[in-house]
Amino acid sequence: MNGKTLKRGKLLVIDDDPGLQKQLKWCFSEYEVVIAGDRPSALAEVRRHEPAVIALDLGLPPDPANASEGHTALQQILELTPDAKVIVVTGNGDRENAVKAVGLGAYDFYQKPVDPQILRLIVDRAYGLYELGREHRGLQCQQGASLEGVIGASSVMTQVCRTIERLAPTDTTALLWGESGTGKELFARALHTLSARKERRFVAINCAAIPETLIESELFGYEKGAFTGALKRTPGKIECADGGTLFLDEIGDLPRVLQAKLLRFLQEQVIERVGGREEVPVDVRIVGATHKDLTALIKTGEFREDLYYRISGITIRIPPLRERAGDAVILARALLQRYAREYARPLRGFTEDALQAIDAYAWPGNVRELENTVRRAC
Repeated sequence: MNGKTLKRGKLLVIDDDPGLQKQLKWCFSEYEVVIAGDRPSALAEVRRHEPAVIALDLGLPPDPANASEGHTALQQILELTPDAKVIVVTGNGDRENAVKAVGLGAYDFYQKPVDPQILRLIVDRAYGLYELGREHRGLQCQQGASLEGVIGASSVMTQVCRTIERLAPTDTTALLWGESGTGKELFARALHTLSARKERRFVAINCAAIPETLIESELFGYEKGAFTGALKRTPGKIECADGGTLFLDEIGDLPRVLQAKLLRFLQEQVIERVGGREEVPVDVRIVGATHKDLTALIKTGEFREDLYYRISGITIRIPPLRERAGDAVILARALLQRYAREYARPLRGFTEDALQAIDAYAWPGNVRELENTVRRAC
């Protein structure tokens, strides 16, 4: 212990009366009190400190006799920090503006002259409710999409996370099906991290990103002299993943000639390197991912039906962002915090208009599009 008093939380006092500022700072010594004298400075302090409780005098300059400046400040504060508890302080007999403020979202009101003891009770109660709300929000997040790196609280994402958690300890092959940008690799990594194979390697390969002439050697490796430039024996991705997990992203783009070779490996758990005849046993769990409808590709002859049944021991549909009610806003806030730190920007939140736009937009590029949008904004 360093002997200093532990502050309960941050209390922002917005009032242009220096005497009252000093009185409240002394009265609430157990809080970390921040002072602001007008609306612009108050908004700056809200962004900087994100206070739990705010005492707002509705009679702010430039016209202390007109409460509209205080009402405007209240609305802008709640856009920046909707969870804060705002207590409005009004002049004696100005009950009408106080009630209007409560209608705009204020937690409570108090009339001047200020009685420090009564105001203390109101502030302490507001702070207690803020802490209770924060604990509740934390529990909601824990009960929602709780996998590492997965952010969201929608029911569809919660269901996906529970399925991943149940499937991970098994060695069953899994197929993750969903649109581009939905985070399929994130869930593949979760299957690996939550399995008994977590101490071994997670190896990923994008079947659509490698030229058809190279993908066989990438997957199965090659022997020295197998082709021009093969100067030494080189293990492939499957062999590198021995004991761990192999993630085949965009498996629907795997050339048909290689589908047969992959099927043999899945059936016999052995591989042959390109240019070699030795059978190499490999113990690996396969997780595939695709944005394509593989059953449709089977009908057109582009994908082997027997391979499909081998890789789709369990098929998990990863929902697009537009189906994850409320998750776009949660993700956007988390991304804003990440990029604000990364780029050293003093950004604390979104305006109400921005949040409504984020929630209303369909996000055809899914999480990847949202991530790029917030990054550009920062």
